[in-house]
Amino acid sequence: MKIDILTLFPEMFSGLSASIIKRAVAGGIVDITVHDFREFSKKKNRRVDDYSYGGGAGMIIEIQPIVDCLRHIENYQAARKVITTPAGKPYDQKKAQELAQLSHLILICGHYEGIDHRIMDYVDEEISIGDYILTGGEIASMAIVDSVVRLLPNALGNEESVATESFEDHLLEYPQYTRPEEFEGKRVPEVLISGNHEKVRQYRRFKSLEMTYHKRPDLLEKAQLTEEDRKFLELIKKGEIISNDF
Repeated sequence: MKIDILTLFPEMFSGLSASIIKRAVAGGIVDITVHDFREFSKKKNRRVDDYSYGGGAGMIIEIQPIVDCLRHIENYQAARKVITTPAGKPYDQKKAQELAQLSHLILICGHYEGIDHRIMDYVDEEISIGDYILTGGEIASMAIVDSVVRLLPNALGNEESVATESFEDHLLEYPQYTRPEEFEGKRVPEVLISGNHEKVRQYRRFKSLEMTYHKRPDLLEKAQLTEEDRKFLELIKKGEIISNDF
């Protein structure tokens, strides 16, 4: 997969050269290029913003440097072109999965009071990562890149990790533990060290449903629940804690 990012602050993307993304790049799984569209300004001082027609506070990013930068990218026409804006469709795991199927993704980061609205004629969609204000679109773009890259084949090195993570089936992930078995009087649940794989499966499913019910009940409306899941939920709603029964 190829990802191009258009920004005024390429130094903010230094975090992309670490962890899972670093390994994915090194392994040829993804090719990420960060472009400073200030380099495409036609002004002597390389400014890319100007006052808003009609007045108003703040400066607006001009369309010309962004479009010229976009056209500088090979085969940009065939790529999915996304701009991060507060007006965009809320980002979720389903959209991450959709973007991970692409061969070429282009992300455009806005700044200041916004970008000349004519940029919408050059992009395919708008995405928002939440109802809050950020200084610019860089953090939003990094979140999108991270969530997409980890879905690419072989990026994690363990495909089961993707399948069991939070939001993959509209449920929060079950709690996990590691050594030591006891720490300051707090023990790992006995079922997890019992060696009974079916009991472990049931326990984890129950805890996943329990955490979702208490922390993100809205997700349950989208989840595809089995008959076993519905029975677990009835127990959870009644406040019956049966974790030790597995």
